[in-house]
Amino acid sequence: MKYIKTLLKLGIIAGLLGSIVLTGIYFYIKPDLPSVAILKDVRLQTPMRIYTHDGKLISQYGVKRRIPVTLDETPDLLKKAILATEDNRFYDHFGIDPIGITRAFINLVITGEKSQGASTLTQQLARGFFLTREKTYIRKIKEVFIALHMEAELSKDEIFELYLNKIELGHRSFGFGAAAQVYYGKKLNELTLAQIATLAGLPQAPSVLNPISRPDRSLERRRIVLLRMLDEGYITRQQFDEALNSPVTAKKHGAEIELDAPYLADLIYNEMVELYGKEEAETGGYQVY
Repeated sequence: MKYIKTLLKLGIIAGLLGSIVLTGIYFYIKPDLPSVAILKDVRLQTPMRIYTHDGKLISQYGVKRRIPVTLDETPDLLKKAILATEDNRFYDHFGIDPIGITRAFINLVITGEKSQGASTLTQQLARGFFLTREKTYIRKIKEVFIALHMEAELSKDEIFELYLNKIELGHRSFGFGAAAQVYYGKKLNELTLAQIATLAGLPQAPSVLNPISRPDRSLERRRIVLLRMLDEGYITRQQFDEALNSPVTAKKHGAEIELDAPYLADLIYNEMVELYGKEEAETGGYQVY
């Protein structure tokens, strides 16, 4: 009984000290933390698209390729693939995943490497909006605090929708709507399970896991995504086998130009730049008819 009381006291002291340290760190880095209130009025950088009067695409201007989609427009299998691979407890945690953190810590202790990720979708979104991929402890701490702020400001569905549209997926595509066009020349609802699994595997390292630059690594990553979906009961064994054995069909696609009129497009582009400035014209999502 004496030892139990001693352990209990030590546990309480350790908890208090941990809370004090955590509070101190928070106030130390608080001046550097951005306000996540801006996320409620976020406007994604979307390229300008120029159409004919009857809606045929003439040209597109802008460095970042993005085709915004709503959560309702996103195929259920894609949502399940992302959750199974990146954050299967997304709708249960509060922005950080204690189970994932514990697993990553155990891996660090055993191997001495920080290879085991523990970032939730919210943390990945926080990093994408406000931080960098730099692997430092202070960046990770900032990421955690921003994620907690985001969970307080936004609903889970709002966070998931922002993730779908914000995340970088390689070859200048941002968001899954743009990635479907860039890699397959399709809309999201036209993708096969194999293509969905390929895209869902990109967020971890889009530059080296994409099917155009590294088809071998992309295939292995696709297998991992399909296994996670199978383990979670999102797909059947037959669906798994068919998707696993599907060939790589990705190739680089540009915007679907339906009417070739580059001189006219340049005239309109220059007019838009004169009216709104280059950055605003190329990122404001304007559709010019």
